[in-house]
Amino acid sequence: MPPSPPLLGPRRAATDPSVAPAAGPRDALAPGAFDAALDDAELRTARAALAQGRRQAARSLLVHTGDDWDRRGHRLTVLAQDPRATAWAADWLAAEPGSADAATLLGLALVHRAVRGEEQPGRARDACATAAALAPADPTPWLGPLLLARAFGPESALLDAFTELRRRHPEHHHAHHLLIACLAERPGCGRAETHEVYDAAELAAAEAPADSPLAVLPVVAYAERYRVLAATGLGPADPAASRHWSGPRARRVLGASFDWWLEWEHDEHPRRLIDLNHLAFALSCAGRPAEAAALFQRIGDHATPAPWAYAHRDPLAAFRAARVRALGPG
Repeated sequence: MPPSPPLLGPRRAATDPSVAPAAGPRDALAPGAFDAALDDAELRTARAALAQGRRQAARSLLVHTGDDWDRRGHRLTVLAQDPRATAWAADWLAAEPGSADAATLLGLALVHRAVRGEEQPGRARDACATAAALAPADPTPWLGPLLLARAFGPESALLDAFTELRRRHPEHHHAHHLLIACLAERPGCGRAETHEVYDAAELAAAEAPADSPLAVLPVVAYAERYRVLAATGLGPADPAASRHWSGPRARRVLGASFDWWLEWEHDEHPRRLIDLNHLAFALSCAGRPAEAAALFQRIGDHATPAPWAYAHRDPLAAFRAARVRALGPG
């Protein structure tokens, strides 16, 4: 898979909900309501305790998480997004030298600072390497280099980090989403439904176990490709008018993903709401409100910035409008 330059430049807009700022107490879908913790109440409790300088809740949370790699990655990434996380993690590491949890939190916190332009990427990369050495089997420290490469390039560094993650956890949810976002930015070959990102997503879904949430990855690929087309002026800004989801391949992907959700719905997966938002977005854009309605019922108030931000400057407004079309007002 040879690298090629991204269409959107070395600093991309955020394409993943995990980079959204954490929200405080919220009304239903109030402005600023996006919370990267999603519906993980234990994570929100640990984050609030860390904000008060108490580490025990986070320590216990990560011990309890164990080697549930998708959940561990989700929880550490969310904790790392807080602007105070670097100080929390540095204090924790000073108190417990050699703690893989503290080192990973510090590495990911520095990564998020670097993405915000507040830290040198090299320091963040070194901290992630230190964490990876402390926990060789853990894919989570490799999320740091992956996020750095997603933000700054080069694509070869992203592919290297993805390989390390996949070697440790072949179905890593977050890693696959970041890879697909990158591949979507490669130039197309002309025909609307022949872009390599669709092939990559369908191959990953086919290689995963039948109950894997990667079954929804082809829908994510369509959203990411739409993001690129809209941002570069190669497609209409209105996703419903773009006919992006009307081709035979898109219809097949949507049908297969919705059928998978009906049969295998995983209420316990930490990032399932990201998948549900992508699927609800695609079904809404494809003019399939009855199917979208079932997804909006499951999503509740847990909207995610991606993919709603791809269609509207105000992603909450886009989410609300699609939900009203599917469920009616109220």
